Amino acid sequence: MADRSEKEKEKKEEMGKDEVAEALADLFSNVSLMVKGELEVSNNQLLMLEKMNERVTEEYSRFGDVASGLRVFVEQLSNKNRNFEDYVQQIDAIDQQVTEFEAVVSKLDEYVSMLEKKVASAYRSTASEQSISNYTR
Repeated sequence: MADRSEKEKEKKEEMGKDEVAEALADLFSNVSLMVKGELEVSNNQLLMLEKMNERVTEEYSRFGDVASGLRVFVEQLSNKNRNFEDYVQQIDAIDQQVTEFEAVVSKLDEYVSMLEKKVASAYRSTASEQSISNYTR
């Protein structure tokens, strides 16, 4: 009987060891699956981040192209502005000359008006002298 109880005891111990071994195998398998899942999530996140970086790079590249185009446009406008500055200076000089010419014309107009008055006065004097001499004869 003692033999039998010993055998049963050994059997129970073996069964206990098998159950522990199975539980540990299940535990390691589940931990392995969990780690694998976490790694897949991390890998997917990194892939998504890589795609986002590529997209942002493309977008900034387009912004660089636009900025480069704007720089060329601004340079062209600046050159045109410099060309117009020459014309503006010429227009200002012409405007100044016209102002001076208007002042001269105004003075000439005053002088002509004065001459007209003198001529009219002289004509009246001459006409009245001739009238007087015609009456006296």
